Amino acid sequence: MTTEMQEITITEDKPLLTAQADAGKEAELAARILLDQGQEHNVETPHGVLRVTLHGTRNSRRPAILTFHDVGLDSKSCFLPLFKFEEMQEIVKNFTLIHIDAPGQEDGAAVYPAGYQYPSMETIAEMIPAVLQFFNFRTVIGVGVGAGAYILSRFTLANPDSVEGLVLVNIDTNARGWMDWAAQKLSSVTSSLTEQIMSHLFSQEELSSNTDVVQSHRDRINKAPHLPNIELFWKNYNSRKDLNLDRSCTFKCPVMLVVGDQAPYEDAAVECNSKLDPTTTSFLKMADAGGLPQLTQPAKLTEAFKYFIQGMGYMASSCMTRLSRSRTTSLSSSYSMEGSRSRTLSQGSQGGQMPPSPSQTMEVSC
Repeated sequence: MTTEMQEITITEDKPLLTAQADAGKEAELAARILLDQGQEHNVETPHGVLRVTLHGTRNSRRPAILTFHDVGLDSKSCFLPLFKFEEMQEIVKNFTLIHIDAPGQEDGAAVYPAGYQYPSMETIAEMIPAVLQFFNFRTVIGVGVGAGAYILSRFTLANPDSVEGLVLVNIDTNARGWMDWAAQKLSSVTSSLTEQIMSHLFSQEELSSNTDVVQSHRDRINKAPHLPNIELFWKNYNSRKDLNLDRSCTFKCPVMLVVGDQAPYEDAAVECNSKLDPTTTSFLKMADAGGLPQLTQPAKLTEAFKYFIQGMGYMASSCMTRLSRSRTTSLSSSYSMEGSRSRTLSQGSQGGQMPPSPSQTMEVSC
């Protein structure tokens, strides 16, 4: 009798435990899928609606990481490979990500009617505070590429207390000069819109080699149903105003400038570096990175980004992954001031060493 009762008990309990476990796994999987895909929101601002994608929870105890993409890209094509990179998950799991798409640039956006007045770079920057208010974040760490870097720079200068750090890839703080304007006019006659944007995104070497990345982005822009919107964004970026940065009028937060070796905006990034506060600015020139280092060299950029956040006090050295602990990296740093001196910092396989504090502007080639 006892044996029979035991058999009945086993038969009844096992399905219940299995069902509970399955339900838990399904809920965890559903939550993970939701976090991976992100939650899309249409955020009303004083100057129109912005499509914003949020990844993670709205934990406002830390700043959110807020991104802004370049011309010819959207938030997904510009940042997905970087923030999906394996080693980047060390950061992603600890911060909320907020990806902003410029007006009309998101995938599936409706084409603006003829004569539509597209917002200027200044106006787009003025739309960002409404995004922070919508998600209840007081401060952010900005990550911008190209036009997005310019827009986040404008936002930071106007709202210094809202930005704790800036990562600017391919930044050009200058307005177009007469020579640039003439060259752009000639280019618009001799080259298609797609090729103009491709020359903005990629180095001449990459375009000549016609790499897989170049081909995929050329096809994506060519086939974009909202290409007229992209053209509006492109024209307004080329009509941008000078940021008028200098040592007395600059960012109040730590800044990391990033540019690929031989990238289209290498000279502009070098010039920007010379205008910023050397005590809070790091300059990262990446070899073999081309025009879009976040796509071609996500490992190097991830490591640099981790050091940047660690320097802000948000990631302890114990949180650094094997990428930072085990890789042997040579960092050539030179102080960009008169009478500058240089030194080579070698991070060995022992790890655990903190990078130098940014007491001077550093040019780092990796």
